Amino acid sequence: MGGGGPHVVVVGAGSTGAAIAHDLALRGFAVTVVERGEVGSGTTGRNHGLLHSGARYAVTDPVAARECIEENLILRKIMPEGLELNGGYFIALTPEDMDFRQTFLEGCEAAGIPTRELTKEQLLRMEPRLSPKILGGVMVPDGVFEPYRFCLSFLASAQARGARVLTYHEVEGVLVEGGRTRGVQVRDRIRGRELTITADAVVNAAGPWAAKVAATAGCRVPLILAPGVMIAVGVRYSHRVVNRLAPPGDGDIIVPQRFTSMIGTTSWTVQDADLIPIPPDHVERMMDAGEAFFPGFRRQPKRGVFAVARPLVGPEEDQAEGEGFERAVTRDFACKHHEAEGAAGLFSVTGGKTTTSRLMAEAVVDQVGRWLGFERPCQTRTEVLLPPRRFFTERVVS
Repeated sequence: MGGGGPHVVVVGAGSTGAAIAHDLALRGFAVTVVERGEVGSGTTGRNHGLLHSGARYAVTDPVAARECIEENLILRKIMPEGLELNGGYFIALTPEDMDFRQTFLEGCEAAGIPTRELTKEQLLRMEPRLSPKILGGVMVPDGVFEPYRFCLSFLASAQARGARVLTYHEVEGVLVEGGRTRGVQVRDRIRGRELTITADAVVNAAGPWAAKVAATAGCRVPLILAPGVMIAVGVRYSHRVVNRLAPPGDGDIIVPQRFTSMIGTTSWTVQDADLIPIPPDHVERMMDAGEAFFPGFRRQPKRGVFAVARPLVGPEEDQAEGEGFERAVTRDFACKHHEAEGAAGLFSVTGGKTTTSRLMAEAVVDQVGRWLGFERPCQTRTEVLLPPRRFFTERVVS
């Protein structure tokens, strides 16, 4: 497991868990990552792959906007092989969108997000497939990543320092004795065996399944499960990311990924992250939204229609919720230590974005280190990550 420090088990190998494993290993902790499926097979593997500039949240969630642009700039330096730094546009489709432009620009300026206003003619020269009905837009420093490789870079770097990554190992229980977390009970889904992994602390980074993991220790994680429908079509319509110049809403972003374009997303809430029926009207809504940006979008064959629950930070107490309330929930993150619930040493992290996973990891590992009395400075802001392919050569096979 490497490292001479305390042993920490990380539950989940999505972007958050992978970044936490890297940070822990870099600070000298011994690390074991357990993941019930493949790397990035949960929420991370079913997102747009958008490297956020923060502009999407500049007006509605300024804290998340500032975090995104700061982490965007850090990732550009530490993940040189994992990003497509193509940029993005916020495009006005209606006069109301144009009216929103000044508010948008002011929000971006306050968050430290660089912008450049563009005319209709400039946009059409850059992206000739855009609708000739567009009115203008703003350029921002968005980018694109491939989620699986994003996680692999963090995990490869963790493994190079001795971390162990166990995929297809599902946590069946967090072990607590005398009010202290002692490790996890897991099931090896390939070999069909049960394993007990002892640890000094457990970090629950299971995304939309975090509440279920915490519940095995008798603890509660305030969580809102908010899925959204996304659709990939087999044409790359634009070089850059295309957003609508409006407050966040349905079908307001199209992300180019390799030779595809992915549009999203709708938003609603569910109770079970493993059971998310896709509403047919949401699919139609996304295709109509894509047509407004790119004429002919609706006629393209669908390469994939998918949905996954976003694990948003929920309220500590149950409260009444109106339709669409999840759109207003912050995209910031939270880390909860369950010491007051009788499980000292169990930490649950929720919320955030893949773009902010490094920042989330820094905050979580700071908290874990303080509690364990093993405080070391964070180095992930400058430590260049290994290429994703190194995950397979650095891997320790159990």
